[in-house]
Amino acid sequence: MGLGWGIIGYGWVARDFMIPAIIAAGGRVVAVADPSPEVCKIAHTNGFTCYDTAKELLCNAHLDAVYVATPNNCHAEAVILAAGKGIPILCEKPMAATLKDAEAMYAAVLAKSVIYGTAFDQRHHPAHKKMRELIQQGSIGTPTAIRIVYACWVDPAWSADESQTTNWRADPAKAGGGAVIDLALHGLDLAQMLLDEPLAQLSIKLQRRIHNYPVDDGGMLIGRSVNGILVSQHVAYNYAESLPRRRLEVVGETGMLTALDTMGQTPGGILNQQCGKTGKISVIPFNTTISPFTAQAQAFSEAVRGAPHEFCASRDIILARMFDAAYQEARLCL
Repeated sequence: MGLGWGIIGYGWVARDFMIPAIIAAGGRVVAVADPSPEVCKIAHTNGFTCYDTAKELLCNAHLDAVYVATPNNCHAEAVILAAGKGIPILCEKPMAATLKDAEAMYAAVLAKSVIYGTAFDQRHHPAHKKMRELIQQGSIGTPTAIRIVYACWVDPAWSADESQTTNWRADPAKAGGGAVIDLALHGLDLAQMLLDEPLAQLSIKLQRRIHNYPVDDGGMLIGRSVNGILVSQHVAYNYAESLPRRRLEVVGETGMLTALDTMGQTPGGILNQQCGKTGKISVIPFNTTISPFTAQAQAFSEAVRGAPHEFCASRDIILARMFDAAYQEARLCL
């Protein structure tokens, strides 16, 4: 029988992407938890037992793993409770709305030696895994830079969820910030995965240019890996979605890899390799049928069963600390 999952936070990401991914990966959803009566009605309609709180779920359901998809400021409570019961945890990014909460989560996971992963699904996208393989094979020579555009349109009234009455992603208390805390950590983690080395430096410039809410609606980030590879990233909530907005480039001394429309929740996209000498562009095949959510659910399930894996709470907290230092400094100039 497949892994039995508990879902803490039954919003649109869990419903539309993670639960189908769990099922596609051979798992099953045991029960869900959400404080909203309207959301619980949706859960019951969809055939799930729904508890009001994470505590009730964790006390009453036999679970092999939990997926935490609450607003960011509620991550810590759910993760700490699950860790206390020794249940493996996959928690949506960012780790938490504040570094203080992220540190508490890390301490709880460490104390119980629980498998924990921040849901950086982009590191599981087949195109990105293929890019990593090609980089390791030397297909573009020594890497010199990674460039990312990951942007979308999220205005003050935005909602992808009929049960959502307010846009919590624009609420600094619930989200911990705006576009940058929501989107940029995906790219930073992905850069570390592609290069197989951590970032050593990071700086951020924030923007509140279009939308009238109290968080950033755009940002530019620049960093450097421990071996001197540059990483730049433009993320935004003020970017029209009809424009090209999901682009990943890895530049090397002898060529470049470019992934188009791979960053996101859905499968597919395009992966190209360009020769630095001739300029010739080759299309690189990869599995276009599996979503990063499904690949992530499969990888986490295998980790819970004891397989070697790359989920790493210590790597995630180190990135959270670096990000928070740069983000808090950037907020002073917003």
